[in-house]
Amino acid sequence: MVIYTKPRNEKKVAERLKEQGFEVFCPLIRSLRIWSDRKKKIWVPLFTSYVFVRVNELERLEVLKDHGVLNFVFWLGKPAIVREKEIDAIREIVDFSEDINVENAGFEKGQVLTIREGPFKGLAGEVVDLDRNIVYIYIEQLGCKIQFKYSKKFI
Repeated sequence: MVIYTKPRNEKKVAERLKEQGFEVFCPLIRSLRIWSDRKKKIWVPLFTSYVFVRVNELERLEVLKDHGVLNFVFWLGKPAIVREKEIDAIREIVDFSEDINVENAGFEKGQVLTIREGPFKGLAGEVVDLDRNIVYIYIEQLGCKIQFKYSKKFI
């Protein structure tokens, strides 16, 4: 199931629930943050305000008692359940998060690309934006835009 947390409480909620014995997954990726005086790579949640937890119906009420949890995410009136294969795919994305790159082959906005290697292998996406060394691809199956650095590893 998916829990919706207070802003910037994902890691704290996951830690507290683990201490209580729940099986929790809060996917984290390394991100470069730039301040006026320094740059630093920090671990940030892949999904802002969301944490995955494996609980039964009785344990749901116990999870809601945590002060950082706002509610469970619902789909069609029932708590949203994420399949194990989707969690495994997210784990793979997190494991490769620093290695996600694409080859600069003169991409153009609107061009459809298929990813050949890595955690997104086999997915197709549309180029929605280009930067000097970064291409942004919208992957409809995931419902999100992903940024890739240019490299010969992907696409």
